[in-house]
Amino acid sequence: MGLKVVKFIFFGNYFIGLLAVALTIESTLQLKVPFNSLTYYLLLFLAPIVYYTYAYMGAKNSLNTQNPRTAWYAEHHSFVRISQLILSLVCGALIFYMVLSDFEAILYLPLEYWVIVGVVVAMAVLYYGLVPVFFFNLNLRNTGWLKPFIIGFVWAATANLLPLILLKIQSGTDVTKTTLWYFLFVKNWMFCTVNAIMFDMKDYAIDSNSQLKTFVVRIGLKKTIFYVLIPLLITGILSLLVFAYIEHFTLSRVLINLIPFLLTATVAYSMNRRKKIFYYLIVIDGLIMVKAICGIIAMQFI
Repeated sequence: MGLKVVKFIFFGNYFIGLLAVALTIESTLQLKVPFNSLTYYLLLFLAPIVYYTYAYMGAKNSLNTQNPRTAWYAEHHSFVRISQLILSLVCGALIFYMVLSDFEAILYLPLEYWVIVGVVVAMAVLYYGLVPVFFFNLNLRNTGWLKPFIIGFVWAATANLLPLILLKIQSGTDVTKTTLWYFLFVKNWMFCTVNAIMFDMKDYAIDSNSQLKTFVVRIGLKKTIFYVLIPLLITGILSLLVFAYIEHFTLSRVLINLIPFLLTATVAYSMNRRKKIFYYLIVIDGLIMVKAICGIIAMQFI
């Protein structure tokens, strides 16, 4: 029973929804801005579930795959299909309600906000190659080395930029005029990019056979760790330190925020050996949750 619950939460992408909410709460506290509406947080929880489940909607035969995640989707195909439909309708209803409630504010949203929304939506759409082929055929999931940066960017934008846009719409609060959000955005972008690259390590053999030129396929496992992951983590740490300096963080607050970066470096170094899929889903994705929790604790209790 316990294993079934774990599979439901992690294979079903419900943990991903929790990560999106946790990262957004962390960023909200660190920027010291008002919280978004409950409607937005509900949408923020449900939308990633729908988005990440889309990739597995075609799984129907659990006997033809050795991937336990794909096998789970094939085994629960009917439930996933119904769940996907219901959650998509709920997301659509929430978006409609939010647009209807703040239609005038959305209409007069400054151009720079529209640019941010456009870039994030474009990357999310192109990630699955959802643009009709007669326009152009581009699937960012197949770009190899670029893919983790796109994933990291979308996650950082979800946690750092979209909430600020909603605040501008719902309360007129404008944070983009300061430089604080920029350093926080870079910190999250680098952290989530490292997380995505580590997740690619589980597909090393598959990506190599399909000639998908990820970092691991191009330069090998050890070089990816030392020449890619560690420098990106250092970039994220530097952005954190600049943000902490501007915001006059105490030493204890800085140290707590550094914990997930140090844990990520440790996990990255341990990935010389192949792990089971639950290691990637629980430990690696769990690092994002640890990061959010550390950020929240540092802002609330120190």
